[in-house]
Order: sequence, then C-alpha cells, then structure tokens
Amino acid sequence: MKRDMIPGFIAIALLAALAMFVAEHAGKPLMAALQLRKNPIEATLFAIVIGVVLRNLRLVPAVFEAGIKASEKPLIWGIILYGASLNFQSFARQGPKIFATIIITMAVGFAAIYLIGRAIRLPQRLSILLSVGTTICGTSAIAITAPLIEAREEDTSYAVTTISLWGLVAILTYPYIALAIPSVTDQMFGIFAGTAIHATPQVVGAGFIYSETAGNVATAVKLVRNCFMVPLAMIIAIWYARKRALESAQSGQKINWTRGFPWFLFGFFVMAVLGSKGFFTQAGLDAFKSWGGFFILMGMAGIGLNTRLGSLKGIGAKPFVVGLIGAIIVAAMSAGLIVGLGLGR
Repeated sequence: MKRDMIPGFIAIALLAALAMFVAEHAGKPLMAALQLRKNPIEATLFAIVIGVVLRNLRLVPAVFEAGIKASEKPLIWGIILYGASLNFQSFARQGPKIFATIIITMAVGFAAIYLIGRAIRLPQRLSILLSVGTTICGTSAIAITAPLIEAREEDTSYAVTTISLWGLVAILTYPYIALAIPSVTDQMFGIFAGTAIHATPQVVGAGFIYSETAGNVATAVKLVRNCFMVPLAMIIAIWYARKRALESAQSGQKINWTRGFPWFLFGFFVMAVLGSKGFFTQAGLDAFKSWGGFFILMGMAGIGLNTRLGSLKGIGAKPFVVGLIGAIIVAAMSAGLIVGLGLGR
C-alpha cells in the first residue's frame, strides 16, 4: 500500500464506522416502532449518501484523495473474506438456471441497448460502451473496451457518467422496491441484483442493503457475470479490428487483458468452497464475515466520496435516456427469468 493512500483509507474507515453506528442505534428502534421487517437505516446506504454529500459540498481535503480513489482495494478484500460465509453447495444446486439467467440477460440487454443507441443516432462507439457497461461490469468494462474501439474521450466520459448515475439509482431504489413485494426472497433479490445492476460495487451495495444473504448471493452471481467481460471484449476487439482493416492497414490498439480480468474472483470462490466444505470454525466464519462486511462498507463509502454530481453538467440527454431504457430492459429480463425459472424460492 502506498503511503499517500493511508489518509484516504482512514477517512473511509471512519465513515464506515459512523455508518455502522447510526444503523445500529437509530435503525433498530425505528424498525420496531414502524413494525418493518428490514432495518430502514442501512449502514451501506448511509455510507454512500454521506459520501456523496461530503464530495459535492467540497468537504473532502486533498490529502484524502489517493486513498478514496483506491477504495476498491478494501472492497475487493471484503468480497474475498465474505466468500467464506456463502453456502456454495446450496448456490450450485441452481447453477444451470442461474447461468442461463446471466447469459440471456446479458445478451438481450447488450443487443437492445446497442440498437436503441444507434436508432436515436448515438455514435457507434458510445452505443457499444453503454452496452458493455450496463450488461457486464460497469465502468471496468467501459475502461477495457474503450481503447479496443478507439473511443473518443467524450464517448468514454459520457458512458462512465451514465453508468455511474443509473447504477447509483439502482442501489437506492431496487432494494426498497423488492422489500415492498412480500413474495421476494433474499435469494431472489440476490440473483436479481447480480444480473440486473451494472458494476460490482453497486451490486454488492444493493445486495447488502436488502440483506446479508442477498448480498452474498448477489456478489457470487456478479462475479460469475464478470467472467464474461474479457471474452466479450475479445469479440469486440476482433470485430473492430476487422472493421478497421477494411479501412486502413492498421488493426487497432493492443490491450493488457490480464489487467482487466477480475482476479479476486478466484479468491472469493476459494473461500466459498472452503467454507462450504467446513474448513473454517464458526469463530473463523464470524471473523471473516465481520471484517469482510467492514471492508465492503469502506468500499461503499468510497463510492459516495468518488461521486461528483457536477460531472453531469454539459452532457446531452440521449446517453442518459439510453442508459435508463437499457437498465429497465435488463432489470425486466432478469426479474422475468427469475420468476419464470423459479429461482431463489
């Protein structure tokens, strides 16, 4: 860890601790008073919202910036540690149906977003970036795809901003919509979040806002979905190289595939397998869950502190419209498949 990241890590840790304190001491009494089945003041949501407020009121000192920008690091470690508490064998029993849900949702979503973007005359490159960002892995997918198709900086910026906006909206709305539907189980919402929400941090946040079980399932499903990022990028690269080859002698830029692959995926599944096989004591599982949850909460605080609402100014409405329609299509497809295939019951 670089020394300049330490102040930022301390800041997001303090914000995570504050979020936990508020959720524990204010949420439970309110839940009892209103006879709610879920805590209305969730630590994850509180950490994100306060982070957004602090960032956009310009209350974040420059000394914290390096650590805040690297907030994915504690999030990754949190995801790995939380793998131990996932009942992998129970999850695997519905594997084929979940796998089919992931594939179909991604395929339909990608095609629909791309075609809608082109129909309203968005640039082809921007349409592709919105498609991969919505259906695969949010801004990470955009980052790895942009150089492959020689996307303009403006296209990349529009795509990242659009995906970040609707992903944040998903965190703040999807869990509460699901909570209003009595038939939705923790498993069902976990599968939905893992297939319908854009980026990994957003999926994890929405899942844990709903419940701990939903957060575990959502994380597992999303990490399986992330595996398709590199194959799809390769397909796009081959397609674009062929397209460019018809226009000139050059075949496009090279990219470091290994850098874009979510290697922490292996750590998560190793911990899940070991936990499912009984390699950890109950005390060990409790420790992994406790520290994993805190690291994830640090990552959520980082999301809030990295969200600049001012970046939305000056961006045309078309990318946002396509992003919204795409998010709705993906969510509807995911929900339809979950219900149709009887997943998570």
